Amino acid sequence: MKENEKYQGFRVAAIQMASGPSVTANLEEAGRLIEDAVSQQARLVVLPEYFCIMGMKDTDKLSIREQPGDGQIQKFLSDTAKRLGIWLVGGSVPLASPDPDKVYNSCLVYADSGEQVARYDKIHLFGLQLGHEHYAEEKTIKAGDKVVTVDSPFGRIGLSICYDLRFPELFRLMKNVDIILAPAAFTAITGKAHWEVLVRARAVENMAYVIAPGQGGYHVSGRETNGDSMIVDPWGAVMERLPRGSGAVVATIDRDYQTSLRANLPALDHRTLQPC
Repeated sequence: MKENEKYQGFRVAAIQMASGPSVTANLEEAGRLIEDAVSQQARLVVLPEYFCIMGMKDTDKLSIREQPGDGQIQKFLSDTAKRLGIWLVGGSVPLASPDPDKVYNSCLVYADSGEQVARYDKIHLFGLQLGHEHYAEEKTIKAGDKVVTVDSPFGRIGLSICYDLRFPELFRLMKNVDIILAPAAFTAITGKAHWEVLVRARAVENMAYVIAPGQGGYHVSGRETNGDSMIVDPWGAVMERLPRGSGAVVATIDRDYQTSLRANLPALDHRTLQPC
């Protein structure tokens, strides 16, 4: 039996958190929620954006930046994946960039061996001026420039982070992925209006499962995030969700169902317009 044949039907989890300014406390909470997901037979577990820190101010993440392959956060992800025998995704980790005033906001994927097998640096940087909410990620984050996919026992996985959801061309460039990961920290205002429709649209357009874990709740800084972490199937149906609070959203991915949908509605083969 080939490795990917073992996982035709398998459990996945989206972890929802309300992270704070303490990295140690956030990792302890993440560990607890990961183990909850594993107790529900999850084999692929995805943490939200900024799972390791939601600071009092945007620049707080600069002080905990890590060099690639080294540091407390990356060690936690590697050790946890290996110990529990799962594929584990750190929704975003602040990694050092050439600019001392900025970090890469990086989604890191670890195989069940504990090896890091993929890294995606967030390409689209969030900016918002709406009422009392003001965000400008470009002040503290250096944008990535590479589309990233990774082959896994569960199928081909495409990586994205939060604001990327608003840019469908990114997902087309992934070339027929089976699963899309969309860890996020959507604001309460934008999330209420757009989160679900964006997640479901990316699933429908790409006939892919979307695992979308989010930050959800009130944070020590006073910021409120949307939550509503969800797992969506290739038909656009929400399989499981968690509107608010910390927890694990767990669902079963059925690759046979996905294959059947793509055969019956071969929209991915009917594309005629290609990116320049």
